[in-house]
Amino acid sequence: MGENGHNKSIELPPSITVRELADSIQASPIEVIKTLMANGVMANINQQIDFDTAAIVAAEMGYDATLESQEAVGEEEIGEIPLWRRVIADENPEDLVYRPPIVTILGHVDHGKTTLLDAIRHTNVVEDEAGGITQHIGAYQVEHNNRLITFLDTPGHAAFTAMRARGAQGADIVVLVVAADDGVMPQTREAIAHAKAAQIPLIVALNKIDKPNADPERVNQQLAEIGLIPDEWDGDTIVVPISAKHRQGLDDLLEAILLVADNSNIRANPKGRVIGTVIEAEKDRSRGVMATLLIQNGTLNVGNIIVAGTAHGRLKAMFDHMGHQVIDAEPSAPVAVMGLNDVPVAGDLFQVVDSDKIAREITSERKNQKKSDAESQKSAVTLEQLFDKFQAGEVPELRLIIKADVQGSLEPIKSSLADLDTGDISVNILHAETGNIGKNDVMLAAASKAIVIGFNVEADSAAQRLADTESVSIRLYTIIYRLIEDIEKALKGMLEPETKETVIGHAEVRAIFKISKVGKVAGCYVLDGELRRNARVRVMRDGEEQFIGDMGSLKHIQDDVTEVRTGFECGLTVKGFNDFAEGDIVESFIVEEVPL
Repeated sequence: MGENGHNKSIELPPSITVRELADSIQASPIEVIKTLMANGVMANINQQIDFDTAAIVAAEMGYDATLESQEAVGEEEIGEIPLWRRVIADENPEDLVYRPPIVTILGHVDHGKTTLLDAIRHTNVVEDEAGGITQHIGAYQVEHNNRLITFLDTPGHAAFTAMRARGAQGADIVVLVVAADDGVMPQTREAIAHAKAAQIPLIVALNKIDKPNADPERVNQQLAEIGLIPDEWDGDTIVVPISAKHRQGLDDLLEAILLVADNSNIRANPKGRVIGTVIEAEKDRSRGVMATLLIQNGTLNVGNIIVAGTAHGRLKAMFDHMGHQVIDAEPSAPVAVMGLNDVPVAGDLFQVVDSDKIAREITSERKNQKKSDAESQKSAVTLEQLFDKFQAGEVPELRLIIKADVQGSLEPIKSSLADLDTGDISVNILHAETGNIGKNDVMLAAASKAIVIGFNVEADSAAQRLADTESVSIRLYTIIYRLIEDIEKALKGMLEPETKETVIGHAEVRAIFKISKVGKVAGCYVLDGELRRNARVRVMRDGEEQFIGDMGSLKHIQDDVTEVRTGFECGLTVKGFNDFAEGDIVESFIVEEVPL
């Protein structure tokens, strides 16, 4: 309570993690978790809770919570605002100064992400004549027009995989690499989804324009179809033609990055609270734990005591991306540091604290929380009371167990699923971790009437057998947006069965007849299988789909028939389609339901 006996006011977003709520109401995460448990909500420190739940916790801690205005949140806000952005938002606007933009490069495999980063590095980074310690620290800075740009130099290796979604969230600008000869691919769409989820401006680097089969106009069309209208088509997306291999167009790309940066108000307070992100970390035999930190606000100094995830320590030494020893690092600078007692996880936030005692308290609390999370997950199978409300029909919800290949994949999946609450039915993620799907996952799903979702993982044979026995659904995905799309469909129909398409025959259109009151009738010859009157049909022309719908009529000679088999002729109409051409292929297929 405040001094006058009234609660303090606080604005909260529509969804917030337990850790961020604790920071917002100046309480320890443990206190928040205990309050949630007292109110019947089981949540770990990184789990998202909705505004109503957060408001109850805030009230018990002496705060009156109100929902952030749409102007503050943004009408198209997807996912949460990273904590470091909130720290900057809390700074005095007069203390904020321009800082170099932080750029992450995303795109489909083999489209040239690594080649582009290497080309920029070698073209713009001046090698040290004295031969400084050349080391890869996961990020580097280049200079263009007397201004710095920071690149996260991590595509393809393990740390980048673990940080993929967070890389977009930790950056100010995404450069999407699209090969001019290959076009938009599934991973391209995923990269766009990451950028959109983080509300980050996106620049397209149209790579491999030197190749003879490059087709920039086709790629522009593909980009436009998925909502990225190129600037040369009067759209908002800057598309820069480049050849990373031949180092063409790199200056244009750097110019575009600075242009977007100028329009994005990228600022920080060098004298403010020190906060940033762990880019990568490892244990070095000779130097101990080495971690690369990206400063996003404040100035980091040798001698500072920092906390990064469950690691902490006093910084003994810092090195810039060229291997030179430095004593301080300002916003947007990447530095390799020595002095942590443990290896932090890529994507962890770090911050400077006042003393070793505070650092130990914070990390001890986080370790205890991790331990209790693990124990609660182990015992969840036997805690039937957790599912009583659902079984009684009081809380309709879709329960999920999520397994993914890397930690970084879990973040966009969990945050996207948190946004799918329909009001009537909610998503409850019972368990989310990395690794293949095993028997324990299936047992938990069977006990809790949940669905097991796998992303870029497999289900081992024992798990698959148990799933069959226990009627547990295992759904495997390799593309995040497909996963989210399916869960959204399941929510709308609360586990409506999915459908499977089976092609049963093909026929070729060999003649077209116009009949009054009927329209065009296609005279066809059945090439294989059979055409059925009650099946669905797809009209194909030169390999491209022209129409998909239901058959209107099916005749053999003058008789109405239910099916026509291979080698026979027939006449047919398709409901809603009247534009047959000779040579069209009519594909007949049935749609079968497959229970989730």
